[in-house]
Amino acid sequence: MPFASHCKLGVNVDHIATLRQARRESEPDPVAAAQVCKASGADMIVCHLRKDRRHIQDQDLLRLCELKGETHLELSSDPEMVAAALRAKPASVCLVPETPREVTTLGGLNLLDAKDKAVENAVKKLKKAGIEVSLFVDPDPVSVRRAKALGADTVELCTTAYAAAREKKKAAAELETLALAGYLAHEMELGLHAGHALDYHNARAVARLPHMACLNIGFAIVSRSVFVGLKTAVTEMKQLIS
Repeated sequence: MPFASHCKLGVNVDHIATLRQARRESEPDPVAAAQVCKASGADMIVCHLRKDRRHIQDQDLLRLCELKGETHLELSSDPEMVAAALRAKPASVCLVPETPREVTTLGGLNLLDAKDKAVENAVKKLKKAGIEVSLFVDPDPVSVRRAKALGADTVELCTTAYAAAREKKKAAAELETLALAGYLAHEMELGLHAGHALDYHNARAVARLPHMACLNIGFAIVSRSVFVGLKTAVTEMKQLIS
């Protein structure tokens, strides 16, 4: 099996903002954290602007987009959120599903329901503004093909099922599912990213899948940084997946 020669690392700084918002203080600053991440080997800074603003705030997003290098924004296809992206002008946007009171994103976009039109409209507006667009999808052929039809530049495969697998046989099967979805994305000339629930124990295998260009990881890195520091946590993950 051919391996990707270099898999980039996108570091999500949402949970730096989560800690700050717990006290509604100015520290820790996710923008300062982003600078540490970039200096430590992160290829891209990732953040999710949620409708409830539970962590990243609009001003954070604007400041992150002013940093040198690529800022990758996750958000729903809600018109209000798309408008926020158009104001901030990140290098790229990943459209993700979002439901009230969810603890974290629960899976890929359902591109075949009534919200499909909202996703299509969001893709058009973002691409018209010169922003690269990816769609967060489950690793199945229907979702990958639909992402292409909707005009996405990239698909980000949801790795939740793989990360949740506790038996080696189940993990291997989920990894194969990711690989097959990746092959299809490549055949359709879509960029290939992956993320969600990846950590220091399971990320390497995903990074080595054929055509994998980037892994987006946040919670595991921020959690490890509590014990070893953010610089070391990012450096370790970068070395692990490269």
